[in-house]
Amino acid sequence: MSKDYTFNPGDFVVYPAHGVGQVTDRKTTTIGEQTIDCICIHFNKNDMTMQIPAQKALNSGLRQVATPVMMEAAEKVLCKKVKPKRVQWNKRNAEYTAKIGTGEPVALAEVIREVYKDPTISNQTSSEKEVYEKARDRLAAEYAVIYKMSEADACCKIECLLKGEVSAK
Repeated sequence: MSKDYTFNPGDFVVYPAHGVGQVTDRKTTTIGEQTIDCICIHFNKNDMTMQIPAQKALNSGLRQVATPVMMEAAEKVLCKKVKPKRVQWNKRNAEYTAKIGTGEPVALAEVIREVYKDPTISNQTSSEKEVYEKARDRLAAEYAVIYKMSEADACCKIECLLKGEVSAK
């Protein structure tokens, strides 16, 4: 992704702490004697709007939505079989939370793949389910924007990839 991306109104973006949002405005705000160019982003999921100083946008982790090629890499991760980790849950949970915090599609897919348990075979603990759903929902939101589909359909696609019912592109 380009380092000089301008985040224009109408663009979909990803902010690691909140997921997918849409740039609604670029405006200049004066604080004291300083004039700051701000990017206004609305997140539908939690009906929240935030402003980020444009100079700090990239450092804050704000990025454009992934390309289809990047999403295909995430799909391939979802299709891989994973060996169970023999590490305590609290250490794995910290690792998963850090990966979710990056908001990167491949990192999210890794978390989803590692935490997923087929409900017909095994039960997830409540904390595993929470981590799984957070990662899945973040990935599905970006998937939905890229492929112009509903988030529910994107969730279904992700789960079909996990179960091996469809293959990655």
